[in-house]
Order: sequence, then structure tokens, then C-alpha cells
Amino acid sequence: MNTLNRLFGFNPATMSLKKELLGGITTFLTMAYILAVQPSILSNAGMDPGAVFTATVLSSLVATIVMALYAKLPFALAPAMGLNAFFVYTIVLKMGYSWQFGLTAVFIEGVIFILLTIAGLRNKIVYAMPIQLRKAISPGIGLFIAFIGLQQAGIIVHSDATLVTLGDLHTTPVLVALFGIVISAVLMVRNVTGGLLIGILATTAIGIPLGVTDVQHVKTIVDTPPSLAPVFCKMDWQNIFTPDMAICVFTLLFMDMFDTLGTLIGVGNRTGFVEKDGTMHGMNRAFFADAVGTTFGAIVGTSTVSTYVESAAGVNVGGRSGLTAMTTAVCFILALFFAPLFLLIPSQATAPAMIMVGVFMMVGVRDIDFHDYAKAIPCFICIIMMSLCYSISDGILLGLITWVMVHAFSGKYRDLSIGSVILALLFIMKYMFL
Repeated sequence: MNTLNRLFGFNPATMSLKKELLGGITTFLTMAYILAVQPSILSNAGMDPGAVFTATVLSSLVATIVMALYAKLPFALAPAMGLNAFFVYTIVLKMGYSWQFGLTAVFIEGVIFILLTIAGLRNKIVYAMPIQLRKAISPGIGLFIAFIGLQQAGIIVHSDATLVTLGDLHTTPVLVALFGIVISAVLMVRNVTGGLLIGILATTAIGIPLGVTDVQHVKTIVDTPPSLAPVFCKMDWQNIFTPDMAICVFTLLFMDMFDTLGTLIGVGNRTGFVEKDGTMHGMNRAFFADAVGTTFGAIVGTSTVSTYVESAAGVNVGGRSGLTAMTTAVCFILALFFAPLFLLIPSQATAPAMIMVGVFMMVGVRDIDFHDYAKAIPCFICIIMMSLCYSISDGILLGLITWVMVHAFSGKYRDLSIGSVILALLFIMKYMFL
């Protein structure tokens, strides 16, 4: 146990080995979709899907190991949703640059992040945010992750008239997801250890005879990982001093920083690592894991790596130390060779866990002073815009801009810090010019 404490910060007096392992497995299962989604998205930029799959696993593995051993926190990392879309649909398809150009921008962003983290500047940016606004991040992420889960389950679908609407509750996939929600909820109410994981496995199993869990295409369980050669070290150094490169790097920096910030504070509130004054134990080390993952990811051939909000699933199972992250890392190693098996888990099975996590994370709403409108309005904007913009970072940025403007124009400007004003001005410029 002394070894586990030294390596991962595991304290046997307050932590359970079983819960750490279950937490790591649960986190992996709730974020395993990225192993299928990332190759699909990046292939639209002309990248080899098989190579991207291997790059996705390796970058997630390295970043999560750094989180486990260096930060000793129960968070897992992988290429970030949203940032991968920016990589493909903005840098490549809209701006017309090659995916090699995009990887170069990601690499430069990662190096800058490492330097900012070593200098401690990322922490200063984080703590420039008002503490009440930081308390809104956790429930905001909870609503956001539940919204994603409802979409993955098919319970919420696109509508031309109202943007979103209720899906067809008569379809088999939706019925399987509803079963998963009920079984997961019952297990959590009864305080069953590993309830989320059991719910995922039970929903996957019930989906097999109903055709939701696709076992038809599985010809082999064990397979050799696809080669990295098509995407490994494919940088484009000819355009690094162009204005477009600067814009891409700057945008990636802001998106990555505040996605990671939101996840760390939001999930950190569930672990007890966030103090009453809003500071978080090990935040700078967690940022370092994020920066290393992004830099390494660009080298092996994938988009920006970030801390995953799905880590909340493992935290709610009971994961509290780096051992949880290391367990997730081991799952990534297995995924390299058991990809057909891991990819069997349908979104209808992971969606209920995400919805349950959303419920858990809404607890933080009670810490927001809704009687003081100067605080309540910006916090509400932060919470609601994460889901409506489909972006954690946009929710935080818009919340801070609203905070500064409301306080400045309502005579409460003395409550503003110089740091928050500077950040708000930078964010306004971002929306105006980027």
C-alpha cells in the first residue's frame, strides 16, 4: 500500500482499492466512444482512420499515465470532442489547409501550454475567475454531459422547427437506453458499488438479442493495432509564421484551456480536491498532463488532447486517486489489441451513465447565491450556454463576460478584479475577431 500511495496518492484509510479499479474501468467505458468517433471525424480531413485509431489510443494512454503518476488525480484524457471538430471542419475544410498544417498548430499549442504550465500562468488565469462563477462550472458540465447522453440515446433528436425535440420512444435503441437509465438509477438509489458500470454492462447485454449491440461484424476479438505510419510526425513547418497559424493556435489554446479548466473544477468538486476558496489540489500538475498529451498527440497524429468530463463517471463510482487514472490507462492498452470487443458497447449503454453523472454534478447549484442577481445571472449564463453552445469553454467565457459587464454597469465595479476584467476583454476580442 505504501507503493500505491507513493505512485498514485492512494490512501488506504480513506480510499478503496476496489472502487479505484471500478472507477477506472467505468471512466474508460463511458469515454471509449472516442476510439470510434475520432477516426471517423479525422478521416473527413483525409487522415487514415486506422492510423488515427492507434494515435488516439497512444495519446490517451500517455496523457492519462502522466495524470496518474505525476498529478495523482482520477482523471482520464483523450482527444477532445469539439476541438477535433475545429481541427477538421474549420482548419482543414473551411480554411483550406492540410491536416498536416492542423497537426502543426496542435503541436505548437501543446508546447505553449507546457511553458505556461511550468511558469504557473495557467493557474493565475484560472484563479482570476470569480469563485461564484467557478462554482457554476460543475452543474453546467452536469447539464451538458446529460444532454450529450440523451442525444446518444436517441431520446433527444434534431428538429428543423425547434432545433431539438423528443425522439421516437417506440424504437428499439431508445427503449434499450431507457432500460439502461432505469436500471442505473435503481442501482444508484440502492447504493450498489459499481452501479454505473453494472448498468453499462447490463444494457450492452440486453442490446445483443435486440440488435442494438452489434456483434455481426465481429470476426476476431484480438487484432494487431493499425500502423501509425500514415500520420506519424507529419508536420507542415512551411506555414508556422502565417497569420492563419497564429489564429488557429490562439483559438486552440483558449478552447483547450477552458475545456480542461471546466472539467477539472467540475469533476474536482466531486472528489473534494476543490477547496472552499475555489483552489484545487494538483491543478497545475493536471494541466501539465493535458499539455504533454496534446504535444505527444500531435506527434503521433491526432488532434488536441484534453481532460475528459466522463471522468466524473469514475469519480462517482468512488475513484479518488491516480490509481483510477492508471486503471483507465491499462484499459487503453487493452483497447489497442481488443478494439473489436471494446467497440461493441453501444452509445445506448454509455448514455445512461452520462445522464446519472449529470444528476450528481447538479448538486453544486446549491452553492450559487441566486438571491444576488449580479452573481446569479452570469452563473446561469455559464450553466445554460455550455449545453446550448455545445461547448464547456464557450459557457465559461460567456459567463465571465456577463459577470464583468453586469458588475461594471450596475455600479458593482469595485467587486471586479483586474484579472477578470483583462480576461473578459480578451474573450470579447476572441468572439469579435476569431
